[in-house]
Parts: sequence; C-alpha cells; structure tokens
Amino acid sequence: MESYKQEFIEFMVESDVLKFGDFTLKSGRKSPFFMNAGAYVTGDQLHRLGLYYARAIHDSFGLDFDVVFGPAYKGIPLSVITTMAISELYGKQVRYCSNRKEVKDHGDAGILLGSNLRDGDRVVMVEDVTTSGKSIEETFPLIKAQADVEVKGLMVSLNRMEVGKGGRKCALDEVSELYGFPTAAIVSMADVTEHLHNRECQGRVVIDDAMKERIDAYYEQYGA
Repeated sequence: MESYKQEFIEFMVESDVLKFGDFTLKSGRKSPFFMNAGAYVTGDQLHRLGLYYARAIHDSFGLDFDVVFGPAYKGIPLSVITTMAISELYGKQVRYCSNRKEVKDHGDAGILLGSNLRDGDRVVMVEDVTTSGKSIEETFPLIKAQADVEVKGLMVSLNRMEVGKGGRKCALDEVSELYGFPTAAIVSMADVTEHLHNRECQGRVVIDDAMKERIDAYYEQYGA
C-alpha cells in the first residue's frame, strides 16, 4: 500500500471521520464502523483532504480531464478542494462544478454551481463514500443533460466493500457497470483493517482483535 494511503487512513482516524463502535446506517444495517466526511472542518484538514483526492485521482485516472464535479451537498467542498490540490500538486488547471438541489431562477440562474459544463468536457466526479449509488443515480443524468460530456471516473474516500442494491457487487462496481465509467477509492476497508489491526493510532489501538472479529462478521453478512 502506498505511503500516502497509510497516512490517509490515520488522517481519517485523527480527524474523527472514521469511527469504530456501534452504528446504525441509513440502510438499517448495524455496522461496527462509520465514516462521516462532514467532520473535516478546519482549513488544514480540508487542505490535506484535497491533496489525498488529487493524488488518488492522478494515480487512478490520470490528469487528462477538464472538470471536477461534486454532487450536492458534501461533494461541493470536495470538488473545490480537489481542484485546488490538482493545481498545487501538478500545475494542472481544471474547473470545479457542483449542482444545486433546487434550480435557481434569478441572478446566477440554473442548476449548477461553479463552472458550466461544455460539450466535450471530460469530468471526474468526487464523493465521500458510495454505499448504494443513489446519489450517482440522481447526478449522472443531471450532468449529461447539461452538455455532451464524458465522465472519466468517480473517486470516493472509502470503499466500504459491501453489497449494493443488486446484492452481489459492491456499490462502486455496480456504478461502474451501470454507467460505464471507472470507479475508485483512496482506500478500501480492507486497506484500513490491514493497516490499523493491532497498530496504535492517535495513542490507541482502534482495531484490536475483538474489533477485527466484528468487522469480519459484518463482511460475512454484507461483504461484496
């Protein structure tokens, strides 16, 4: 595993974004871990997060694209910080774009924030995590309705590696199969478990043998 991915795993724990315990997900599943990207709140955290996204996009999709698109709401800051980080790390100027939940009918009217989409644009989408693919189901048609664009890929922070709506593959693989573009994550839960199992992070072991057993049991039931 690349060193920046190991750093990112520890960064999620340090930022209180990735937690271990007892959580009820929106799906109703009882999970021993939970990720909340809304916990990135400081300037330093957001700056670092953008750099991790930029490196992962570079490694997975390259830099041959024009726009970073983040679905509302959590994707809005992700698209901004990733665009800035791509400029900082690689000197590549791309545009950011996001959608509004409701169409604005005055001033800067329309459904989009940031750059407009243009025919021929190549777009990379960014999200925090994809559990069911619902947001992409809503966003992909919206993007394609604005212009004749090519989606080069979707990057998320964490691949939870659990079955999506189809009940066979993980949500990221379902999205890729359904819409025909590649998907990737900065890290997967397998990476997280491998790196943190019985390793001290922020002065404590967050995945000890007991937590590892709970995670393994969760994936026996819901793993893709």
